[in-house]
Amino acid sequence: MIDPHRPHPARIYDYGIGGKNHFAVDRAVAEQVLAQMPAARTLARENRKFLGRAVRFLAAEAGIRQFLDIGSGLPATNNVHEVAQRVEPACRVVYVDNDPSVLPHARALLASSPQGRTGYFTGDLRHPADILDHEVTREILDFSQPIALVLVSVIPFLVDDDDPGEVLATLLAALPAGSYLAATHTTAEHDPHGWDGVKKAYGNAGIAGQLRDCGDFARMAFTGLELVPPGVVLVPEWRPDGEGPLPTAAEVSCYGGVARKP
Repeated sequence: MIDPHRPHPARIYDYGIGGKNHFAVDRAVAEQVLAQMPAARTLARENRKFLGRAVRFLAAEAGIRQFLDIGSGLPATNNVHEVAQRVEPACRVVYVDNDPSVLPHARALLASSPQGRTGYFTGDLRHPADILDHEVTREILDFSQPIALVLVSVIPFLVDDDDPGEVLATLLAALPAGSYLAATHTTAEHDPHGWDGVKKAYGNAGIAGQLRDCGDFARMAFTGLELVPPGVVLVPEWRPDGEGPLPTAAEVSCYGGVARKP
């Protein structure tokens, strides 16, 4: 059930990247975050750009034709299936988010190419077996062929009590060799004062989360995988388009990486 009186990270993020699918309560939290960290909009937008570049790499260079996007958020521009299907129209994508307001928007806006396929359902990263076993997942994705697992801007909402290492291990164990993980994670390393304010705003809104440094994120997400160069870096530094100046570390505060399962 959609609760317009309870803020949700997917809708707060949508506000941050300039979307239109959010409620007053989401905007209120977002504005509190921006008051503490004005660069939060830059973080959100650079995170979204990383997603597009990572998916383009996976489809165009790695030859991936299947994607499982968990914590997909509300539809925006350059969604996973749009980027992938521009490379290969037959790509298949399953979107999962724990905000029930995502589902009707996804059904209305995320239309696949005729050759490919998209599916959507409400699920929670904290319960990976339920996602893997869901009828939509099994109907659209072929687990005998490589799959790209996309975890962009969602792992920070797993606190240590959720056992994020086990969550990721469960998901990756289900994927065949040759599959990939694309993931990002926020950090307080470069702006600790700003992030103190962000954590307070989220905590007051009842949204749990945990920041981690680059090393912790890399070990949690990519141990046992083969990192694609340039490895785990600030998201604007991962295979940037063009040669213009990049945002500073404090403006971004988010690491990303892509890795292959051997």
